[in-house]
Amino acid sequence: MTEERRGLALGVMAYALWGAFPLYWPLLEPSGALEILAHRVVWSSITLAVLVAVLRRGAEVRAIVADRRVRLLLLVAAVTITTNWTTYIYGVNSGRVVETSLGYFINPLVTVLMGVLLLRERLRPLQWGALGVGVAAVGVLTIDYGRPPWIALVLAFSFGTYGLAKKSADVGAVESLAFETAVIAPLALVYLAVIGIQGQAQYTSEGTGHVLLLASTGLVTAVPLICFGAAATRVSMVSLGLLQYLAPTIQFALGLVIFDETMTAGRWIGFALVWAALVVFTVEALRHRHRQLALAAAATAAA
Repeated sequence: MTEERRGLALGVMAYALWGAFPLYWPLLEPSGALEILAHRVVWSSITLAVLVAVLRRGAEVRAIVADRRVRLLLLVAAVTITTNWTTYIYGVNSGRVVETSLGYFINPLVTVLMGVLLLRERLRPLQWGALGVGVAAVGVLTIDYGRPPWIALVLAFSFGTYGLAKKSADVGAVESLAFETAVIAPLALVYLAVIGIQGQAQYTSEGTGHVLLLASTGLVTAVPLICFGAAATRVSMVSLGLLQYLAPTIQFALGLVIFDETMTAGRWIGFALVWAALVVFTVEALRHRHRQLALAAAATAAA
């Protein structure tokens, strides 16, 4: 197997695992979303600390701590990924898997919008068109739900902000997430201690199996991250960009088939508009990249 094919397989595995998350979080009930989140943060922090030691990334983590700019950016990342995880776990465990998939479908469009608003990036006409269709889709879904699809919007904007902070920090995935979870872990431990003292914790009242499942949240967080990191070094950004649609597609299918969520005509229209916007956005991006490569090749040949 070539390195590119191995990278593609690892990328598919990463996004497939993320897509299958709706099957995992309900297994952790009757623990609530905040208790599950606290365990995920604590066990992820432990798992990633072990990974840092095994991969010998200690120097990189110390460099993060020493760099004030990177440290602040990753503090922002820690807050936004915690918000994202909380919202996602709540959405899945409250029977809104389809809406969580919507958040990750519209995330590429939200990321582009944030680039315009925060980084003053300029969009090409078709990109503006895709954004316009995406906004129309949110409007249609707001009318159908009788409220804004806030779970999807929080997921999209929190993950978009997280990606922007991580891109600006420009450090490795394992060591950066190790820092992020280490920052939040003390708060998570305090929360677990408080609910334990108050007798509201579920992690000790449901047996050994439940404790082991909660402890597995660290591996569940780390494994797809490792697969993604390995894929990112072996395949092109175009391939990774296309693979990102795999996770919400799986989540959407699970919401319909496994969790039997209702899809009204208005929701189908809203999702169809989102998918149309993504098709326009993706095709335009691929064509633009092809043109840029052709111009670069022509310039090289002329030189």
